[in-house]
Amino acid sequence: MINGVHHSSISTGNLDRLIAFYGDLLGGEVVVDVSLEGDDIDAVTALKGVKTRAVMVQFNNLHVELFEYAAPTPAPHVPNRPVNNHGLTHLCFDVTDVQAEYGRLLAAGVEFHTPPVNLGPNVITTYGRDPDGNVVEFQEILSDRGKMVMDFNGSPIPYRRR
Repeated sequence: MINGVHHSSISTGNLDRLIAFYGDLLGGEVVVDVSLEGDDIDAVTALKGVKTRAVMVQFNNLHVELFEYAAPTPAPHVPNRPVNNHGLTHLCFDVTDVQAEYGRLLAAGVEFHTPPVNLGPNVITTYGRDPDGNVVEFQEILSDRGKMVMDFNGSPIPYRRR
């Protein structure tokens, strides 16, 4: 039986930079920091000669696992990979006030595709990028469907139908 999602994983060429983003800036707690190599990690990853450092950052019920591989040498990084490419496209964080998070993270230098938008009667969301260019979504699910949704400047956000 599947109990739920435990973690999502990101490979990076600069682990300390992503620890600062997911840990310090987003408020996750580093709960594991290990170096891995040997036959077992080779078998799990289907790679040969793995040497990696893995860090697990915890956010309540979700963990984000960060890897920096010293070996084997990874393919070149593709910055700002479009979300329409096949494969995992983004990591979503549930927040209580998306406007406040957007303002705080924007002030800290996080690049966003757009200010938060109202995508439905009870969902306000925005996509930003972590320091490696991975897409990170911040969404607020409104429990009160009648709540007036305001943008960062205090103006109403219209609901956009497709």
